[in-house]
Amino acid sequence: MASEQTVELPRPELSAAKRALIEARLRGQVRSSGIVPRAHRDGAPLSFAQERLWFMDRLEPGSAVYNMSVARRLGGALDEAALERALGEIVRRHEALRTTFREVDGSPVQVIAPFGGFTLRLDDLSRLADADREVEVRRRATQEAELPFDLTAGPLFRARVLRLGEEDHVLLLSMHHIVSDGWSMGVFFRELSALYAAYREGRESPLPELGVQYADYAVWQREQLRGEVLERQISYWKKRLADAPALVELPTDRPRPAVQTFRGAHEQIELPGELLERLRTLGRSEGATLFMVVLSAFQVLLSKYSGSEDIVVGNPIAGRTRKEVAGLIGFFVNTLALRTDLSGDPSFREVLRRVREVTLGAFEHQVLPFEKLVAELQPDRSLSHSPLFQVSFALDDVEESGNGVAELSTEGVDADFSLAKFDLTLAFAARGQDLRGALSYSTDLFERATIVRMLGHLARVLEQVAANPDLRLSRLELLGEAERARLLALGEGVAPELPRATVDALFAQAAAAAPEAVALAWNGGRMTYAELDGRANRLAHHLRRAGVAAGTRVGVCLARGPEMVVATLAALKAGGAYVPLDPDYPAERLAFMLADTAVPVLVTESPLADRLPPHAARIVRVDGDAAAIAAEPADAPAAGTDPEAAAYVMYTSGSTGRPKGVEVPHRAIVRLVRGQDYVSIDPSDVFLQLAPASFDAATLELW
Repeated sequence: MASEQTVELPRPELSAAKRALIEARLRGQVRSSGIVPRAHRDGAPLSFAQERLWFMDRLEPGSAVYNMSVARRLGGALDEAALERALGEIVRRHEALRTTFREVDGSPVQVIAPFGGFTLRLDDLSRLADADREVEVRRRATQEAELPFDLTAGPLFRARVLRLGEEDHVLLLSMHHIVSDGWSMGVFFRELSALYAAYREGRESPLPELGVQYADYAVWQREQLRGEVLERQISYWKKRLADAPALVELPTDRPRPAVQTFRGAHEQIELPGELLERLRTLGRSEGATLFMVVLSAFQVLLSKYSGSEDIVVGNPIAGRTRKEVAGLIGFFVNTLALRTDLSGDPSFREVLRRVREVTLGAFEHQVLPFEKLVAELQPDRSLSHSPLFQVSFALDDVEESGNGVAELSTEGVDADFSLAKFDLTLAFAARGQDLRGALSYSTDLFERATIVRMLGHLARVLEQVAANPDLRLSRLELLGEAERARLLALGEGVAPELPRATVDALFAQAAAAAPEAVALAWNGGRMTYAELDGRANRLAHHLRRAGVAAGTRVGVCLARGPEMVVATLAALKAGGAYVPLDPDYPAERLAFMLADTAVPVLVTESPLADRLPPHAARIVRVDGDAAAIAAEPADAPAAGTDPEAAAYVMYTSGSTGRPKGVEVPHRAIVRLVRGQDYVSIDPSDVFLQLAPASFDAATLELW
């Protein structure tokens, strides 16, 4: 992932793969024929994982979302010729790094180019001033990470060196995820270190030739995953994920966009060694790994945040269940959907037992590629979020594999480039007595302060369950003393005095106070408060005759303009609650809202009425019924509601599933407009009615 380049996140596939392989072998799950060199060298099929990335690239060509970029600062005397030769040998050894993709008869195939040598690009920055040099290193590292790949033309592996001084260099590496993964990066650096050391000393490569290549694995995977094996895997996952929630509905700082941008950032966390040892001890007492313990705590936190007791979290695993592929560079990683039932207010110990069962079951059935699982389950797809889960978790609990180069000191280099493939991705690495991690997040959804607070809450959960694993979930405290004090302080002071009145009554007061002031202006037209009040009163009387009474929902389907404002105000004056129906909505959406609210009366105009989907509402046409409306009294009808009654019904976007209608009372509008301290409004101000009436931002603009 691109974030590996910027923050040294742990590689989640490593430890998960070891666990998965051990568990699978113990249960005899890996029983298949060995991987052998393919008979036909041309036009190998894509693996299932590659196929997904190929289609993603077709949907959004030129994206850097699936770039894997690494920047390493190399200290010491660098033999540039030995490094170039070592990199070239890795490209020669691993066909994946010489692979491109093309369509044949409508299906993508792997095209493997013969090795034609390798040239390492060298950029000399040594003449720049120190401060300028560091800025330029960061800029070029970011530029390299953001540079997209062309899957059809390649190459899908890039390398360049920035020379900063005689013994100071930066190595920039980039691969597309379709030919590499986290485990592959470990393979890459182990081979690079061995080859560089050998070539620097004038020796030949110490590495044995590879027995099989990634394309051989892709052929094998297609042959193995069928028949009874496929059915058994699909059956397990269908049962495990039946009726799973489509989305973990976390409170976000911003509305979810209709299309993911993958813009992201990350925050780091470090937990004390003493806590790590207690968590390990807890795991051992229940026959669970550290991964299972921390995952349990994370799922508990997600449950607390979302209010759901059914939590699904994604977990990347290496997908290398065959020893033949352990030393290959390629895209093997798979993803497991770990679903935990947190109902019944269990103790944390009981949650850990549930998570252990879920995790072991998933590892036993890890053969099914995530891509096949999604295709089989056919969840409702949305461009706004990933299917099956939106939160990912990984924990690497193995010895450091090393990402260095022999005889050179290495350290990471930051770049101003970070992506978020999911809403949240929590990744931990346990190294000796340290437990360090990072929480990557979508900046479309979350502010940095929210993520910092979330990490603090996670640390508190881990502390409490390590101290008392028999603590029930309802007794877990997320807030520390300082945060609790800050929240309590928010309630101090004098609450604003708000009128106990309905919105239409307050409007009538404003109209009486300044009847000749301009209430509305549009395309050269103007309407005073007195005119607006009178027109709304007449329509309100007409709505009363149509059956509107206290609490009646009144549909308003009008284009943004003066008639829409008159109708909205009239619905309130008649005692009803307005339901804004955007005439630009698709017919299916309007049909759903009309049926869901069961509005008995609908205010619209003739051109729009003819386009509406079938419904049972009585139609009031502001154009066709204009004469009857004008004949009604201009004074206000008798009050028909109170401040606690619903003023309007607003629908969610529906991007997370079925849209939900929310009834908002009069007092909430009054609090929004009268009780706010975020903007100063006086009679000289003019508000632009920018938001559609069906979007809640219109509430402040209108009233």
